Amino acid sequence: MTKKGAKTELTEEFDVGLKKLEEIVERLDFGELKLEESLSTFEDGMKLVKTLTKKLDEAEKKIEILKETEDGKIEVEDFNEDG
Repeated sequence: MTKKGAKTELTEEFDVGLKKLEEIVERLDFGELKLEESLSTFEDGMKLVKTLTKKLDEAEKKIEILKETEDGKIEVEDFNEDG
């Protein structure tokens, strides 16, 4: 698998997970689930949130910033959310 293919696959996995989470929220918001089903659905949603958060954290660690120096050279820096 190429790097581009891997990135596309990871993006698609994240998008599918996010769509599932949106569906869970809608089901819970609709309010017609029984208590046990609501709890089970909520637990599924929380597991999905944890998985998606982990994927976002991993992606953030991979972000690099291209920066031009005063002499015109390009340097690569790791992303640091603190600035």
